[in-house]
Amino acid sequence: MQRDDDKLRAYYADAPEGLSLDDLDLERVPRHVSIIMDGNGRWATARGLDRSMGHVAGVDALREAVTTSVRLGVDVLSVYAFSTENWRRPQHEVDLLMHLFATTLVKELPLFHQENVRLLFFGDLTALPEKTRVVFQQGLDETADHTGMVFALAVNYGSRAEIARAAREVAREVAAGELSWEDVDERAVSDRLYTAGLPDPDLLIRTSGELRLSNYLLWQLAYTEFYVTDALWPDFTKWDYLRALLAFQGRSRRFGGVVRS
Repeated sequence: MQRDDDKLRAYYADAPEGLSLDDLDLERVPRHVSIIMDGNGRWATARGLDRSMGHVAGVDALREAVTTSVRLGVDVLSVYAFSTENWRRPQHEVDLLMHLFATTLVKELPLFHQENVRLLFFGDLTALPEKTRVVFQQGLDETADHTGMVFALAVNYGSRAEIARAAREVAREVAAGELSWEDVDERAVSDRLYTAGLPDPDLLIRTSGELRLSNYLLWQLAYTEFYVTDALWPDFTKWDYLRALLAFQGRSRRFGGVVRS
């Protein structure tokens, strides 16, 4: 994606001591960054607030992550917003999240237009409230022609369900004679996932210090670099993002091979 280096340097001015944009190789910024946004509830509880207030605070962190990704020239930013397991949470918390999805997307559409961001969704949206689905469709329609960064939200998403869905589609096509069983390979499965047409994530960031994938992009993360930070999601800033990228660039990505001197 096209990057404006002047805007980027202005955005990252006044860095904390020991941290500098100059340490980042701008030619090796990951194409696809994915984030498991964790810790909203704990952030709120630590402040004596209802858990739902952590989700409200997390919206600001998400907006900053989108802006940061655009400034850095990331091609795809994907975030885990609501899992298939999250329906088990207290009803008032689920209701607030559905309300936040709808209201936040409407509020952020001007930013997506300004930054030429194209919106996508991973997951089964049919189970969402009608108002939320209508707003999501509005976002898809209004950004469909945008040619900048892709911003993908995983909503009512579970990776095992996604893989099973792809398997059913492959089986249906084979049974209908539309696909030969001999052509069922990794590409055939990948092409039937929600992420079809997108590069796999280069970097996965998980906040709040948790060391698990939580049923997220199990297929797509096969060779992704993981970065875990203790920062709770509402506290995650552009500086934390920069630390994650610096850690990413300090690793050798071998994809099963051997580094040769």
